Amino acid sequence: MTVGETWPITMREELDAGHDYDLIILSVNHDQLDSAVTFLSTRVGRATVLVFNNVWTEPADAVSGLPGDQVVWGFPGAGGGVSGSALRGGLLKPVFMGFCGDSNRTDRYRQVRDLFRRSGFRVSEQRDFRSWLWFHFIMDAGLLAQAIKAGSFSRMAASRTAAKESVLLIREMVPLLKAKGGTPRLGAAAFSYIPAGLLGFLLRKFLGAETIYGSIMAQAEETGHLGPEAMSLYTKDVLAEARRLGVALPRMTALEPLFA
Repeated sequence: MTVGETWPITMREELDAGHDYDLIILSVNHDQLDSAVTFLSTRVGRATVLVFNNVWTEPADAVSGLPGDQVVWGFPGAGGGVSGSALRGGLLKPVFMGFCGDSNRTDRYRQVRDLFRRSGFRVSEQRDFRSWLWFHFIMDAGLLAQAIKAGSFSRMAASRTAAKESVLLIREMVPLLKAKGGTPRLGAAAFSYIPAGLLGFLLRKFLGAETIYGSIMAQAEETGHLGPEAMSLYTKDVLAEARRLGVALPRMTALEPLFA
């Protein structure tokens, strides 16, 4: 379904400390998070801040510039990008929320969760959201590394070989998740023990061009939001962390010339 509407917006430069917003949704690329937090640090006021994007560092450190008791953690099922003045993409019903330390065990967390539920979203709560965020990051890194090699995300999703290789890349990164201090859970176990060919087949079904997930990823690429440079940031950050922690990633390292 295509929605054609004109929405009044407030540019970020117009946001000042005197605003009366109840909720600020912070949803940026993971490499933009530091600058976004710095910008908001003097403008957050009394609002709840929902951090709604990938994080590869310690979550608490990533938002240390914001009042800790005003931060809520979540992740959308969404994708797309802006082309000219048009936003093309989708926001899906699943919304993930969870606990990073004590930051989400608050009334603010419950208010945001209930807001999504009242709005028709399906909220999936994760007790260890820190590990969930890191596992999601290595999943993205594995998929995007193969997308770079294949030439596009849609080509990766259509290729049996590329999808299987993505699974093997993600499997290889599970020890890195452990080395960072994360706890591998059901998703990591699935990628570690289910045959790579079977998981690759399921990925192709899930991310194929005819699915809503494949469609929003294609729109992200077409609008330039998910270009080669943006995709390579995931793989570069994973490799940098692996080297810092002394974790060998031979499959990802072999692809490194493609990310330069």
